[in-house]
Amino acid sequence: MFEFLEGAPPYRPEDALNYERGRWWKGLTFGDLLDLAADIHPERDAFVDRYGRMTYAQARERAERLALGLLELGLRPLDRVLIQLPNWTEFATVYFACQKIGAITVMLVDRYRQHEIQRLAELSGAVAWVLPTRYGKTDFVNIAEDVRAACPQIKYVITVRGEVPLPGYVSMEKLMAEQERTPAALAMLVAHRPDARQVAHMGPTGGTTGEPKLVPRTHNSLICAVEYCSKAWDQHCEDVNLIVGSIGHDLSFTKGFIGSVLTMGKLVMLDATEAQVICETIEREKVTSVVWVPTLAQRLLQYEDLGKHDLSSLRKMHSAGGAAFPDLVRDVCSRLKMRFHNGYGATEGMTCITTAEDDLETVCTTVGRPTCPRDIYKVVNPEGKTLPPGEEGELLLKGPSVFSGYYRNPEENGKVFDPDGFFKTGDVAVIDKRGYIRLTGRLKEMINRGGESISATVIESLISRHPSVAVVAVVPMPDPVMGERVCAYIQPVPGCRLTFEEVISFLREERASVQHLPERIEFVDEMPYTGVQKINKAALKADIAARLEAEARARGGG
Repeated sequence: MFEFLEGAPPYRPEDALNYERGRWWKGLTFGDLLDLAADIHPERDAFVDRYGRMTYAQARERAERLALGLLELGLRPLDRVLIQLPNWTEFATVYFACQKIGAITVMLVDRYRQHEIQRLAELSGAVAWVLPTRYGKTDFVNIAEDVRAACPQIKYVITVRGEVPLPGYVSMEKLMAEQERTPAALAMLVAHRPDARQVAHMGPTGGTTGEPKLVPRTHNSLICAVEYCSKAWDQHCEDVNLIVGSIGHDLSFTKGFIGSVLTMGKLVMLDATEAQVICETIEREKVTSVVWVPTLAQRLLQYEDLGKHDLSSLRKMHSAGGAAFPDLVRDVCSRLKMRFHNGYGATEGMTCITTAEDDLETVCTTVGRPTCPRDIYKVVNPEGKTLPPGEEGELLLKGPSVFSGYYRNPEENGKVFDPDGFFKTGDVAVIDKRGYIRLTGRLKEMINRGGESISATVIESLISRHPSVAVVAVVPMPDPVMGERVCAYIQPVPGCRLTFEEVISFLREERASVQHLPERIEFVDEMPYTGVQKINKAALKADIAARLEAEARARGGG
């Protein structure tokens, strides 16, 4: 009999019934998606990395053999499994093996270290962990030993591309080699097929700015979200999809990895962010579509040898995970001769994107419309009243592709869901009469200057118009009088120099209001980034606080 995972909030019974009756939830599992692709296109390249490739038929065979190995090892349905792998084809093998037996995967970005991993292991109750023995300069065995000492519930550590002669470790390759896909064994996997209403995996909301939370997603809900997003930006079976950001990040995982499998295309998984490597990969694999954050698109455009590469296969780009400013959109369209799909999403289920039919102005100024027609998006005022089109407020949403609550976190769930079950995103937005969404800020990133709320996003958009600005990030800096003031970090275009006065003069020429003029600007050679290639604003806030403290000490010493 079907049982909900304890600690994962279930959907409201009336909502779940409506989603099933309307066929928004189709009852498919992630294992089903791989089986369908392997049945229809068995010899098509499915997953490619810098070291090898495998077809859909090979992907299914390897996933099934590993699934049998996991069962023999002792894993059972609903067991949580940490997956921390780079952009390697083995990720697909591990992910679908878990889905075949109803184990719940917990996504870890490959750059996570002891602090984040221990917290997520404790929160999820994971009993297994899949990782490389070594990746780059990082010895993951040392990390694993530290975490296992604090988390004794982790019984199994499964290594990829290497064996470890320590108790509790077993190689993925060995597990697979010891299994045969006999009729009886495959029948056992069929018997372990999970219910599509069950939690398939959990994604962390991100641990760089505070204690992470886990977002449980069911097969039904997440497949619904990816299916309609794929349709909205015309992802199809002839696409060669490239992901560059960590596959443990929601954007790469959902829109890249799952979107590619759902549409039966080819996925190229690149574990490097250097522009030259990206260009060489696009040339070699004839990449047609790219899924990544705006900062990576900006880096590519700044590559001085861009014109030496044949990138003519490119057709479209899905960009989300950060603000895509108009100049970036125009540069991508004009210089790379490809469509720019401006998106908005999050692990919790927000999924919007512009389409091929949208004009350039719409792509530059909005994140499109919700992709699933059954999802409901609205903006509300501080009292929770729904606002009419064109008015700014907090964005709330609810629907079959939206999650139902954080795992084992009833206190947070009580704060982020309204009485009608709408999720409070914390994003400030305007929805126009067409249903298109324009993001104007984030409640948590609003700068409170003497009681006046100032949007960091608006200031970033204004500064980014300057031709000598490569990257900009605006953060609050503490102030004893005003509480907070506006500080901008600017990375100039290579070879360019800027001054505070030049930036302020430019903003005045752009008719920026006084509140949108930074009171301090720090010029940096390179922005700090998180493991998923977003600007690390927590690091910038810490930096400006340290600078102010040092300056105060210097004044006191004088």
